Amino acid sequence: MRRFLYNKNRMRTIRVGSRGSALALRQTQTIVEQIKALNPGLECSIQTIKTTGDKILDKPLAKIGDKGLFVKEIEAALLTGKIDLAVHSAKDLPSEMDDRLYIAAYPERACPADALISKHGALNKLPTGAVVGTSSLRRRSQLLAARPDIKMADLRGNLDTRLRKLDEGQYDAIILACAGLTRLGLDSRITQVLDYDICLPAAGQGALAIQCRTDDPACEIACKLDSSDTRCCVTAERALLARLGGGCQVPIAALAEVVSAKLVLDALVADIDGKSIIRKRETGDTANPEKLGDQLGKALLDSPAGELLRIARYSPGPGDIGAA
Repeated sequence: MRRFLYNKNRMRTIRVGSRGSALALRQTQTIVEQIKALNPGLECSIQTIKTTGDKILDKPLAKIGDKGLFVKEIEAALLTGKIDLAVHSAKDLPSEMDDRLYIAAYPERACPADALISKHGALNKLPTGAVVGTSSLRRRSQLLAARPDIKMADLRGNLDTRLRKLDEGQYDAIILACAGLTRLGLDSRITQVLDYDICLPAAGQGALAIQCRTDDPACEIACKLDSSDTRCCVTAERALLARLGGGCQVPIAALAEVVSAKLVLDALVADIDGKSIIRKRETGDTANPEKLGDQLGKALLDSPAGELLRIARYSPGPGDIGAA
């Protein structure tokens, strides 16, 4: 962990940047409360920032064709000094980051799994031809591998909007992250927590990332919330993503876990329709998560997954995912 100089007399108010959705604000408020508890007398103000991903709601994420859809504007606010800290969902962070910025803390991770929400029951109970909503190619490919008879449809909007569309009957089921539902107190909506054998999560899913300017005094405040295990796992997942050059246009999944003092990284690359999935796992040292992520990423590139990645990047995208 980096060391920072923190002058308590200089910094009495922290400006924290966040997206404006109910989930983002709940996540940010939780972090603000933890910061204030550890730093009596410090004030925090939350500033909401609308990102590109929040503005473009009529296109599937994979067709927008841009990295950092949910973070670019927030990072720009950091770099110009409009805010001191930013709270992100770690899975939204691109694998490459401006070297003027630093992740001061990855707080303890929530459940990284995906959840199925449906009135029809678990995934294996969905009727043939059931319409399942998701904006993620990663989820799409893995669900089609498990249930090739269902139909996937694009689903955009914040969490409340997605649940409303399901309740209105626009979908038979939708897939959301367990962590978001839990943070908003909506665990009761979960029909099935999808096993990792069915749906491996996105790199960083379930984790939050507190970002600041490199060597800014605010980092000393935020770093107190860092979880060493979460940092280790997310670092390995992000290193794998960086090696693969992944983004929302490519179905890539990764999950690292600390098991018996060792770091275990499970990852996969799939084609868009779930007809081909290449999955590999490796174990490494918790002291060097970047090495493990890079190593497993290289192993995937040297396997048939490398060709799947090439095809995915140059294909026009799935024909049956459209505006819902």
